[in-house]
Amino acid sequence: MKTILSGAVAAIALIAVPAAAQTSEVHYSTGVTNPGVLGTIASEVALGLGIGSRYTAFAGALGDTATAANRVDVVFTLKGSVNKDCSFYAGNNSNARNIDFGVIGIQTGDNVNVQSAFEMVGPAVADIDTLTAGCNTNNVVEINKNDIRGLVNNNPGGYDTNQFQANIPYSVEAKWTGVALNAQTTGSPQSLSVNTSSNAAQKQQGAWRSNMAIDIVAPAVTNKGLVAGNYEGQTTITLRAI
Repeated sequence: MKTILSGAVAAIALIAVPAAAQTSEVHYSTGVTNPGVLGTIASEVALGLGIGSRYTAFAGALGDTATAANRVDVVFTLKGSVNKDCSFYAGNNSNARNIDFGVIGIQTGDNVNVQSAFEMVGPAVADIDTLTAGCNTNNVVEINKNDIRGLVNNNPGGYDTNQFQANIPYSVEAKWTGVALNAQTTGSPQSLSVNTSSNAAQKQQGAWRSNMAIDIVAPAVTNKGLVAGNYEGQTTITLRAI
């Protein structure tokens, strides 16, 4: 059968298909029925003799440059660092940290028994509070006295050591809200104490921030009298990142 396209519009649909299905069509109307290569040769010979017609259609496109994927996951690694830091607001100058008990009262009357004369009337107490303290990493809270004897009179002169002493022992307790070392939990009340007969203590902590209260108590010395003079001591609170 001969198909002739004359005075008409031939519509050719171009369809994008995968590379494996590219169009390659050759058709003859020469009457040759042999299949394959021999049939093609015979048809071409027939065309050369003016017999029949030929129709060809070839289409092709380059394939993907890489394996196509219907999902792509792109992972962005974000990095940064935070420096270790410990903070303790201790006033605006050194005067704020000079704790003066004033006159430490003793039994001065002449109507007291000799065994009570010159003894402390009562305890000396200091209450120190800061609203800002803490560390943003594992840390150690330390309390250190400079002298295990407590407040010391460094120029007492001479005295009967059976009846007098030139030092006033004191205790220190710090309180705050924090967590145990490496703990990831809700903060709870924490404390660290140094008693009158010790001069240092420390406690390891996880990161914390809270107020801190520091109580210093020098119990009344009642077993001996106090030698006159100036009594001094230093206590250091240390927050140290680890």
